Amino acid sequence: MHTIAGGHTAEMLMLVEGMDKAFYTPRVYVAAETDKMSSNRALSREQTWAGAQGTPAGVLVEVIPRSREVGQSYITSVFTTLYSLLFAARMVLRHRPQLVLVNGPGTCIPVCAMAFVNRLLFLSDCRILYVESIARVRKLSLSGYLLYFSRMCDQFFVQWPELQARFPRSMYAGRLY
Repeated sequence: MHTIAGGHTAEMLMLVEGMDKAFYTPRVYVAAETDKMSSNRALSREQTWAGAQGTPAGVLVEVIPRSREVGQSYITSVFTTLYSLLFAARMVLRHRPQLVLVNGPGTCIPVCAMAFVNRLLFLSDCRILYVESIARVRKLSLSGYLLYFSRMCDQFFVQWPELQARFPRSMYAGRLY
């Protein structure tokens, strides 16, 4: 399960491109309902990888409400995130992912939270991997802060040594794409 949104979509697709697609199947991309472009880009790239017309087998795009719009106040984002959590809970229960790979869009927080809760309740044995954007050199994104300090992630990767020095539980991965 991968979250995609805006500029994060290109980064996520570069990560997925290097994965063994036969092993990591099915793949579910999660996009915000207000982001139609990311869904189309993910499906287009999957078609290219598969050399097929239409949606390749084992690939699905799920849509959930955005937990926080750009510029939205933190106070009101609490309510929109709770709303998004309801959709994420249903989606995670339906798919029961073994791996959630995220890289920072706001839609990743509800998905990671629900995958984490499912693991705590022994409903699935899902691993959560977070990859901070390469654009983050000195400080984490809001999603990064939330996931780092909540300790929901099994692995937390950064792409700059300066960032790893400030957040010692993270793993310096170097440039991933």
